[in-house]
Amino acid sequence: MSFFERLQRETAAERAHLLSAPIIHDAMAGRVTLDQYRAFLTQAFHHVRHTVPLLMSCGGRLPAHHEPLRHAIAEYIEEEIGHEEWILDDIAACGGDREAVRASAPGLEAELMVAFAYDWIARKNPVGFFGMVHVLEGTSVSIATAAAGSIAQALKLPPAAFSYLTSHGTLDQEHVRLFALLMDGLDDEEDRLAVIHVARVMYRLYGDLFRALPACGEALAA
Repeated sequence: MSFFERLQRETAAERAHLLSAPIIHDAMAGRVTLDQYRAFLTQAFHHVRHTVPLLMSCGGRLPAHHEPLRHAIAEYIEEEIGHEEWILDDIAACGGDREAVRASAPGLEAELMVAFAYDWIARKNPVGFFGMVHVLEGTSVSIATAAAGSIAQALKLPPAAFSYLTSHGTLDQEHVRLFALLMDGLDDEEDRLAVIHVARVMYRLYGDLFRALPACGEALAA
């Protein structure tokens, strides 16, 4: 069994927790409100804006024997720069206030996701950050494109309101293939355990982020 296969197997329960969030099922079925979609985009902005800083921090702390990971991080950075602005564009396209979102505070779940990633990079093992990469990219491949289509049809929103979901659903398919190759190159058990642990925690936190979004019919909290 490759390490990537082991990673998928040993995080299956946490992945199921994420994918069982009611709002994900509602989104796939086109049963979401505009407030819910804007709330999701708002929290996505708050964690995606840290993607490049986290990648830079991770790359700077990797030891010399992880040079292949550092090269991969450099490529990730080039591809991820500016994606938080795509989310703000989506918010504006569906009638939201992009500058109000930029100035807002993250929800607890998004804040904890980001803080946990920074902590592992700075205080424990920077390789563990790839557990977060696994969760976010794997989830995008699983649901992003299909959810975008269902939400667009239900809410009658233009394609300009879905640049984040549609781009990541496609882009992350290639990322996952490259990620699997990188993970299979890890030969240190401590590094492997770090990736598995961070992935497990991130699945839980990301699932909690979805569960914290407004229930169907609720007004979006200020």
